[in-house]
Amino acid sequence: MQRLRNAADLDTAVHNLCKTAPAMARIAAVSGEIPLRLRPGGFEGLAEVVVGQLISKQAAAAIFARLKAACPLLTAETFLALSPQTRAGLGLTRAKQASLEAVAQAVMHGSLDLDRLADQPSETAIAELTAHRGIGPWTAEVYLMFSAGHIDIFPAGDLALRAAAAHAFGLATRPEQKVLRAQAEDWRPYRAVAARILWAYYATVMKKEVLPVG
Repeated sequence: MQRLRNAADLDTAVHNLCKTAPAMARIAAVSGEIPLRLRPGGFEGLAEVVVGQLISKQAAAAIFARLKAACPLLTAETFLALSPQTRAGLGLTRAKQASLEAVAQAVMHGSLDLDRLADQPSETAIAELTAHRGIGPWTAEVYLMFSAGHIDIFPAGDLALRAAAAHAFGLATRPEQKVLRAQAEDWRPYRAVAARILWAYYATVMKKEVLPVG
């Protein structure tokens, strides 16, 4: 399975996508640098995505910084070793705390192998991830894009992607998730590259600093 591992991989994939998708080429041309933005994998990477669900970049960064301060080597084991009081004081919602605890337990017990999952086909990996508490499609897709380098994933539920698509394609309203997901079929096998281009467009052309927003 092809994966994005470095800037050279991304440059090649952007070139290949733009050759076959002229509309995406036009968007890329005005979007400035297309960021790779790879993150750590494993429990730390998944935890960062869970923390960022449905909150601003600034709020997510503050909470994740507290988590890393409490647990510099962030693994399932070290997270579960934190006292209940420490976990409760990180600023996580109860739902996110419960999700991270459930995921950590699954990793500890071997029912969730994030290293193995990274090498699975995207559809298989998404299905396995979303079987766990608090891991929906957006979380699974963003984790696989940025922590595992999957190249053909498109998190169509992301609000920033929907806003960027509406602006870039001259739509009156943000496209519904299922509509944008269907449109993204035209960008196979580089849908994660198309998503990066649209996020760059959102940040550059729409003048907003963003991370993926679920």
